This record gives sequence, structure tokens and C-alpha cells, in this order.
Amino acid sequence: MSAADLTPTILLLGKNGQVGWELQRSLAPLGQVVALDRHSSDYCGDLSNLEGLQATVRALKPQLIVNAAAHTAVDKAESEPELARLINALAPQALAQAASEIGAWLMHYSTDYVFDGSGDQPWQEDAATGPLNSYGRSKLEGEQLIAQACERHLIFRTSWVYAARGGNFAKTMLRLAKERERLSVIDDQRGAPTGAELIADVTAHAVRQVLRTGTGQGIYHLAAAGEASWHGYASQVVETARRLQPGLELKVQAIDPVPTSAFPTPARRPHNSRLATTKLQQTFGLTLPPWQQGVERLLAEIL
Repeated sequence: MSAADLTPTILLLGKNGQVGWELQRSLAPLGQVVALDRHSSDYCGDLSNLEGLQATVRALKPQLIVNAAAHTAVDKAESEPELARLINALAPQALAQAASEIGAWLMHYSTDYVFDGSGDQPWQEDAATGPLNSYGRSKLEGEQLIAQACERHLIFRTSWVYAARGGNFAKTMLRLAKERERLSVIDDQRGAPTGAELIADVTAHAVRQVLRTGTGQGIYHLAAAGEASWHGYASQVVETARRLQPGLELKVQAIDPVPTSAFPTPARRPHNSRLATTKLQQTFGLTLPPWQQGVERLLAEIL
């Protein structure tokens, strides 16, 4: 048997998203990665084409499917719930069915938005769900359909995801801090800013373990350690930027904390997005770094 026969094929969907871009890097040492997006021509990577997705899985026969594609426009999902359901629930189901047929593992990402955001304790994986918006409902249904269709699944719920590539909250705060002397930022939603590179690296560790042992399927919470409000996050961004680049011209003198009600949106947001990560850390032997560490690295990269 040649080395090529032993090299697993990994099908990655959503290759150009925040997490998908980092996964192309983190998964590369684990096997032959076939990375697709919805515009790919050789194989179908379009999550709105369920038959095409299944045909791709059957043609490639990967040992692992990593689905990093999703409908993530939370407010838009309120006005297009059918599309959100197609991409976030029915497409993962189609992938799970095809994965089960060929004995592959399916790795999928979900969200803290499956919970109602009540209380002030971090959510455990087995806590009662109760999504507040169409996006959260579509993601929860996706989790349930995957679990029904494919035993070999890993689902990582994460929250407040950012990356150096593309738009993010830190970039927005820095732009506004250059333009205005006062900013108003929400202080009654709490979670942990979590970098796409951390999610991708944890994914690589986890899938290596499940491919080797054949065990560990289920739902896990994946977020950086610690917690912040959006107001605390913004304050950290501005303070860190000033420390890293003392010459940076920021006009901002004050960042005012305001309630969620100050910024009405079509979709309701949970107030409590804290995720308990003990199960993930114990199962895969990992330590999740504090959120400030990732944000500092992001700012060092983009400033």
C-alpha cells in the first residue's frame, strides 16, 4: 500500500469564509484537502444545491467532511428564513446523509444563538435550547438533523467569531475611534470574542483524534477563555491599539455603555452568550487561551 492510499481525503466547504480560510491552513497537515466554495466548478460546494453536495461526497469519498459554510447574516435571516433553513439545516442534513453512506466523519459549526440568552452562567452542551431568531432556529435544526442522519459527527458551537481577513468588530471600532470623540457600545450582551484561527486549530486537533480513535462524536462548545461585553471588547481594542501603536491617531475620548435597546435590530440577540468549554478541553486535551490574547494578535496583524 502506498503512502497516497493512507492519506485521508478531507472535503472542506466554505473555504473563503473566516473560519474556512484558516481551516485550509490548519487541516493541510492532516490529509489531502479538497477546498470548495459555492463558485467551485470541478465539484459542487454550493449549499443551496443539495443533490450536488451529495454527488460531490459520493465522488470524492472523503474520510472527513468539514462544513464551514453557513447563512450567517443574522438580521437578513429574519426576512429570508427559508434560505437560512436551506443552507443551515437542510444542507447539513444532506451532507450528513451522504457522510453516513460512505462512513465519513462530518465536522460542522453551530452557534450560541441556539440558546435563549437567559441567566448569567456559561451554557453547557446539554442545556435546554430556545433560539430567539430565525438564524438560531435554522442552526439548531441543522444540529438535530445531523445527529439523526450521521453517527460520526462533531458539532462545535462557537460565538463572537472574528478574523483578520474581512470585516470585524475590532476594525469597525478602530475606524469609528479615528472619526469620533465618543462612541456608544452595547454592554448588556456578554460572550467571548473567538478568533477564526483558534477555531481552525482546535478543529484540526479534534479531527485528528477522532480519525485516529473513531470516538468522540457529539456537540462541543468552542470559545476563547474569559468573557466580555461588547463595550468591554471595544475598550480593550482601543487600549491595546494605543499601546501597540503609540502614534496612532485616535480621536475617541470616551466609550459609553448602552443597553441592547439603544440599537434595535430585526433579529433579537441573546444577552448571555457565555459557553462552557470544559467538555471540549477534557475530551481533546486542550487549553483555550484568554480572549484578550487573540484580540492582541489580531491588532498586531492589522495595525
